[in-house]
Amino acid sequence: MTHWTRPRTVAILQARLGSTRLPGKVLLDLAGEPMIARVVNRVRRAQALDEVVIATTTEPADDALAALSAARGWRCFRGSQDDVLDRYYRTALEHGAELVVRICSDCPLIEPEIIDRVVRELLHCCPRADYACNALPRRTYPLGLDVEAFWLETLQVLWREDKNPDWREHVTQYLRHHPERFAIHGVLNDRDLSAMRWTVDTPEDYGLVRRIYGAFGHDRFSWQEVLKLLEENPQWLEINRHVQQKVVR
Repeated sequence: MTHWTRPRTVAILQARLGSTRLPGKVLLDLAGEPMIARVVNRVRRAQALDEVVIATTTEPADDALAALSAARGWRCFRGSQDDVLDRYYRTALEHGAELVVRICSDCPLIEPEIIDRVVRELLHCCPRADYACNALPRRTYPLGLDVEAFWLETLQVLWREDKNPDWREHVTQYLRHHPERFAIHGVLNDRDLSAMRWTVDTPEDYGLVRRIYGAFGHDRFSWQEVLKLLEENPQWLEINRHVQQKVVR
């Protein structure tokens, strides 16, 4: 009888300070802590993960992120600024990942329970899936709770075959544009909450998330508690309702 061993699962958080619409956003304050720290704390509570790594750039502007990572004892890898796919691949190799979880550092409401669900569903897909995500085939969770999970072998295919610099900046676009090449598993919520915007790209987004963190004063709340808070304060959703998400083609 063979014993199944769980693959080494590494969450890679892409982060840099040079964002265009809200520069330095990952270091903005949320209830007394930088946003990136809130993201790390929440991701670390996912039970499916063996390690959490910050993947930032070699640009001098990101020295502050590397310094914060060192001060907090976070694992950190520095790579290409624009070729984020290469940055992911090299981070995964350096940290011995067999299964990679992709998280963006501008999602301070990211939910450990959803991370665990996406990883669990990828692991138990039969037949085996290459990739699982809670924003495909359609989004049902609020924008900002996005989790992608994929095997190292899947990442290797993307890294080797994707020749489009614009796609490589967004890591998994090659896979999304070639669904016939990959077995893709979608994770759906039982309610369509896709109209909600919980990510931080603009000052308005930050205004909403700062109110949410101000209400709790910590980062140990669940996404269901955020839903309840917003149901009690529906006017808060107007703060960033007009913000358009950038479209990747």
